[in-house]
Parts: sequence; structure tokens; C-alpha cells
Amino acid sequence: MPQVRAETDTLGEVYLPIETLYGANTWRGMNNLCFSGRTLADEPAFARAFAQCKMAAALANRDLGILQPDLAQAIVAACQEIIDGRHVEHLVVDLFEGSGGTSSNMNFNEVIANRAQQLLGMPLGKYDRVHPNDHVNRSQSTNDVYPSAMKIAVHARLAGVISELDALADAFAAKAAAFQEVLHLGRTCLQDGQPMYLGQVFGGYTALTRRLAEAVRTVRSQLIPLPLGATAIGTGLGSAPGYKRAVFAHLASITGVQFSVADDPFDAMQNMDAFSRVSAELRTAATSLGKVAADLILLSSGPNGGIAEIHLPAVQAGSSIMPGKVNPVIPMGVVQVGFAIVGNDTCVAQCIQAGQLEINHFEPAVLSRVFDSLTLLENGARLFREKCIVDLQADSAQGEAVVLNSAAIASSFLDQFGYNTVSAVVKKAARNNRSFLVEMQQQQLITIDDARELVRQAARVVPSEN
Repeated sequence: MPQVRAETDTLGEVYLPIETLYGANTWRGMNNLCFSGRTLADEPAFARAFAQCKMAAALANRDLGILQPDLAQAIVAACQEIIDGRHVEHLVVDLFEGSGGTSSNMNFNEVIANRAQQLLGMPLGKYDRVHPNDHVNRSQSTNDVYPSAMKIAVHARLAGVISELDALADAFAAKAAAFQEVLHLGRTCLQDGQPMYLGQVFGGYTALTRRLAEAVRTVRSQLIPLPLGATAIGTGLGSAPGYKRAVFAHLASITGVQFSVADDPFDAMQNMDAFSRVSAELRTAATSLGKVAADLILLSSGPNGGIAEIHLPAVQAGSSIMPGKVNPVIPMGVVQVGFAIVGNDTCVAQCIQAGQLEINHFEPAVLSRVFDSLTLLENGARLFREKCIVDLQADSAQGEAVVLNSAAIASSFLDQFGYNTVSAVVKKAARNNRSFLVEMQQQQLITIDDARELVRQAARVVPSEN
């Protein structure tokens, strides 16, 4: 029979496996609130951020003389172990928990307290030297620590998203340079438009992706002000004078980021608009890249019955019944990333609107959805670059043939031949079921080489007057 230990909380006695670092509060949260199947351990950045807050608090309380140095040292050591990735098997509360973050906060408090007990040579679950509430949670509330850890974690995670967007922009830029002389038929409303270069298309993708990365960089800065030290509702009740100054100084040293005290602690407790903006930028980036991915699906369609102006890397078989078929699986995945992140952003917006009075009880859902969006976008941008863009090839012969066979090039000949002549050739070509260029050649108005040069000149960007 497994060995167990008994712990008593305000609701009564529970029995835990003897070696668990969590306690009764965690046990109740784990059993009552298992909605998503994803636990605190599944988001290492959040676990690190929570432990960083607890470490900074312990050091601040020590500095202010309200926590004995030996207890503070044990708490700090336990926090550092969590920051280093240890004890994740004891972080068992669901990310989507319904207690407004209290179960998550108590999971950290109990694991840190019990590990500190061990380090001090004391038994688990007794809390006779280090108590989850009296010591680990000193000068704090779930209401200020949880959103502070959210901001710290999302700030850290956004670095990976920005890096991947920058790398994807560089990949697009390389293709823009490689395709700068590849003719391409510009299309509007899926109809033939005007001649251009494929490099110009990818130059547009480059500019878009750089702008997306910059927007994410900008919104990341809105995560710097934290409600830490505001305790339960913004007054700071339960913390000592000087606590905010001390805790933020230690937090900066621990994280390497100069997080700041929120200008208005009541605003910081009541409102989560920073997460709304972060989520919106993730949505904008995902849907914008989804549009690019959809372009590539169209341009690679075929190879015989579609446009087929580009060739995507063949990463896997496309059918279980059609031999040799290869699907644009990476771009299709990127499109779906956009769909999913739109859904996440809608959830975030609803949660932020639903906050009530002095705090928002729905932070766990915001955390879960924003983290999901971060993961999807970071992985989506990386896979798009690695498995699609880097080895994407242009079919220059197909691109030129499509351009030269289209009546869309007729406007390229207006300056040399005039509107009436060109218009007559377009109409005659349609009557004879021939391309415009063939009809021009039939009437001995131009050679194919001269026509190609006129089209190439027309495809270039008109110089700016500035």
C-alpha cells in the first residue's frame, strides 16, 4: 500500500502521497478544476515567472526584516530550483483552473514551502518552519502575483515570436532578391491584372513581416508595468512600507528585465487591456501570414491544372489514393494557425470584458489562450520559413509564359502604338482565339524580344518624384 501523509486545510483532512511537494490546497485544485488537461508544468515560462516573483518577494521581505534570513534563504533556493526546471511533476494545477488563479498560487506556495522545509531538514506537510501562506506568500496575494507572473512570462515568450518573425522576414527578403527578374502576372479579384516581378511580390511579404515583428516588439513593452505589491485589490494591504521598491529591485536582478511599478495600482488590478493588445497583435500577425500562405497555395496550384508559377518543397505525400500527389501542407497549416488564433483572441476579449469590480477572475483563460497563440505563431512562423520559404522555387518559364499570353500586357504597348491600335489588336485576338502577343506578331507590329523588353520595363516600379 502506498505511503501517504495527512494534511488539513480549512475544508478538512486530505491524504497525499508522502513524497509530494504540493499540499492540500493544491490537491483540491487539481481534482476540482481539471478542465484542459494542461497543467502549470506544461508552461515552463509561467512556472519560471511565478518562481521569480516568489523569490523576489522573499528577498524583499528579508531586507525589510519581516522574514528570517534562514527561511528566506531556503525559499530562495527552492524558487531557484523551479526556475531551473526542477519539481515540475509537482506543478499539477490545470492552467485553465476556475479559481481566478488561487489554486495556481497555492500550488507554488506549497511546493516552495515543502521544498524549503526539506532544505532545512524538516518533514513535508508540517509547515512548522516554512508556511505556504505566512512565509512564501508574505506581502502578496494571488491577485497581484498571478497577473504579474503572466506579464513576465508572456514578455519572455514574445522574444521567441519576434525572433521567428524576423527570421521569416529575412527568408522572404532572400526570395525577393532571387526572384527580382522573374516575370509574374499580377492579379486582382483573381483576374489578370498587370505584369510585375515575382520579386516584388516577395518584397511585399518581406515588408509585411517586418512590420508585424515591429508591432509585436512595441506591444511587448506594455507588459513592463506590473501590479506586484498591490496585494488583493490595489491598496497594498498586507505588505510592509518599502516592499514595492525592494521587490522590484530584486525582480530586475532575477529576470534581467527592468519591470516597473504600475502607475495606478487599482487600474493594474482591475484591467487587463495589455493582454488584449498582445492577443490582438498575435492575431494580426497570424492572419496576415495566413493570407501570404493562401497566396502561395494558389501560386503553387497544379502542377498542370493550376497556376504553377512557384514550386513548394515536397515535404510529404499528399494522398493515400492519388499516387505522386503533393499538397501544400505547410501553407495550409499556417492558414489554420490564423483561424485558431482568431478564436483565441475572441476568448481573450470576452474574458477581459467580463472582469468584475476590483479584479479579473478570468485570468487563467487569458493565460491559456495567449500561451496557445504564442506557441502556434512561433511554431507556425518557424515551420513556414524552414519547410516552405527557404527552399521555395520559382518557375520562371511558366511565369513569363503566363504574362506574355495574357491580354493584361496590352497596357504596356500604349505609349508606342496608341490606344486605338492596341484596342483593335485586343479585340481581333479575342475573335481569332489567339493571345494578344501572337496577334501583335501576326500583324508584324513587334517581335517577341521587343515585346518581352517592353513588358519588363512596364513591370518595374515607377520612380518616385521625391
